[in-house]
Amino acid sequence: MSKKPVLKAVNDAPRPSQEAAMEAVRTLIAWAGDNPDREGLKDTPKRVVQAYKEWFKGYNQDPQDILSRVFEDVSGYDDMVILREIDVESHCEHHIAPFIGKAYVAYMPTDKVVGISKIVKVVEVFSKRLQTQESMTAQIAKAIDDALKPRGTAIMVDAVHECMTTRGVHHKQVSTITTQFTGEFKTNPALQERFIRLIGRSS
Repeated sequence: MSKKPVLKAVNDAPRPSQEAAMEAVRTLIAWAGDNPDREGLKDTPKRVVQAYKEWFKGYNQDPQDILSRVFEDVSGYDDMVILREIDVESHCEHHIAPFIGKAYVAYMPTDKVVGISKIVKVVEVFSKRLQTQESMTAQIAKAIDDALKPRGTAIMVDAVHECMTTRGVHHKQVSTITTQFTGEFKTNPALQERFIRLIGRSS
């Protein structure tokens, strides 16, 4: 009789079982001061674990697989490919609190392009993991650079962090903007400015 495969975390350490994860939720509920066995909370550990599976599904996805199917007939197109207003729903690694916003992605193709939905999926892969907004922005750019070898990549993420809105300083109107430029976008300020203008973020 074959054994079930042991799930691995991103660092190759064995993942705890679902039962262990549910028990951890029960512990947190009790630590917060409530009774995990009362009627309204007894199914909460199971619901939280299911929510974690959805929120952090990016650990089970490989961005390079997503970007592996490319189209080499670009008919001489050599200008920016831009995707605007990509929804970002993520959790920061410091408090596991949500941060929600938009991503803007551009790349300058060389001899191949990728289906535009694949770019959206790559953003989702990295947003469905624990990290900082800064590292997520850099990871998206690196994944596109590694897979497509473009002449340059530009990423902007604008998000509101609930670790600032619901705790700590309690500032609800503050958003965080991060950018990452590679290749021609990094070396050509005029190209950066054009990207900012085309995504509608110019002042």
